Amino acid sequence: MSSKQVTALAIIFIYMIATIILGLVVSKNKKKKAEKQSNDDFLMASKSLGPVVLAGTLFAANTGGASTTGIATNVYTYGLSACWYVIAAGIGFVLVSFIAPYFRKAQASTVPQIIEKRYGKASHIFTAFTSIAALFMATGAQIIATASIINVVTGLEFAIAASVITVVVIIYTMVGGFQSVAAANLMHVFFITIGMTIAMFVMVNSGAVGGFSNLFAQAETIADANGSNLNLLSMTKVGATTIIGYIAMYFMTFPTGQEIVQTFCSAKDGKSAKLGSLIAGILSAAYAIVPAIIGLMAYTCIDGYAANGAQKNALADATMQFAPAIIAGIVLASVVAATMSSASGNMIGTATMFTNDVFRPYINKGKQDDQKEIWISRVIMVIVGGVGLTIALTASNIISVMMGAFALRSAGPFAAFICGLFYKNVTKRAGFISIVVGTIVAAVWIYGFNTPWGLSAMVPGGIVAFIVIFAVSAIDRAAGVPAAPPIEFDNEA
Repeated sequence: MSSKQVTALAIIFIYMIATIILGLVVSKNKKKKAEKQSNDDFLMASKSLGPVVLAGTLFAANTGGASTTGIATNVYTYGLSACWYVIAAGIGFVLVSFIAPYFRKAQASTVPQIIEKRYGKASHIFTAFTSIAALFMATGAQIIATASIINVVTGLEFAIAASVITVVVIIYTMVGGFQSVAAANLMHVFFITIGMTIAMFVMVNSGAVGGFSNLFAQAETIADANGSNLNLLSMTKVGATTIIGYIAMYFMTFPTGQEIVQTFCSAKDGKSAKLGSLIAGILSAAYAIVPAIIGLMAYTCIDGYAANGAQKNALADATMQFAPAIIAGIVLASVVAATMSSASGNMIGTATMFTNDVFRPYINKGKQDDQKEIWISRVIMVIVGGVGLTIALTASNIISVMMGAFALRSAGPFAAFICGLFYKNVTKRAGFISIVVGTIVAAVWIYGFNTPWGLSAMVPGGIVAFIVIFAVSAIDRAAGVPAAPPIEFDNEA
């Protein structure tokens, strides 16, 4: 390895070690405050998060491999408009802020629990298992991103790099639970936003790139292997349909995604949940252009790079090519931060759903046993890491994996969730049927039709789910079937 590679790798590993130490410190301090830690303390941070910590946790949980290395890779296909993937997330957080307080007031810990309050056990079980499956896929996507970085920096085999990062994330998530994840996320946010932004400016102004004006001038001339101009500076190349699909995807997946909902439920009150979501939205939208610019440097300023098509290591390659050793380490540590935070959120979200939605009600016969549930939660985290690692070793397109996960977990439950909050005449049967049908439509859209027009499967799945829930509710009510019991909210939360 070159001296630059050694320095960058050292910074990455120092960052990993710092994350584990932070988890140990938080866990130790938590134990000092309470002799016996409850499962809610472990998985929900005792519902104590203020708006700033909550915003950082939301941003870090959502800003993973797809939002960093994935965007840089997709600059080849969509130009700078690839950043709409993260701008849409910012818009999604702002839209969801208006319903965020309901999560905290619902007196629940998981999406399936909220669904069960209105629609019963069948809907609860189906939503739990689709949500868990989606988080397995999402964890795999984060491992892909991080292992790709280490592979580029060191030449270490992808499989070995993926295994190392999986172990690190499991350790720091298992040690301190959600409290340590939330604390680590504040550090992650600093590296992701400040670190990567500073690094971008340093790289752009390096001698090899020559500043923004030179970068943009060269980018206008870049062509693919066939001589066709790639239009790398376009902010619309991704297409209006895809942009609308992205926004719909995030607006639908945030209220039904466990790693996001769990964060809202961990807020100290409804106002903190709303403000935290707004802050996370603004931060996401502002950050979106950073990985896109780094990807632009790769395809524009590395000789012959664009001729080889889309490169999954575009962000890492540009960093190693144009950044000084220490700056390169900071950028790559930023990506590690993004992927680690998302992976840990996925792990703890899966553990929360399994203990609350599977183990306690169906295996432990409704009995709450905090110490046993904490042990089960940690076992589940290891399993999620193992399955995620397997997915990482068999798949490569990060954004495709993530969009598939989002669609399968949210296309069906979103309509049921919204109607559960705001539609008094919805029936239990309508809720269950809409969840199943919406999920099936999303799966067919992705795996049967191969996502036509680039439109997220959440849109057709969600539309069909809404049609079904209103139609079946109307049929049920006409037949004298009573509406599902309303969700009782804690108005003081």
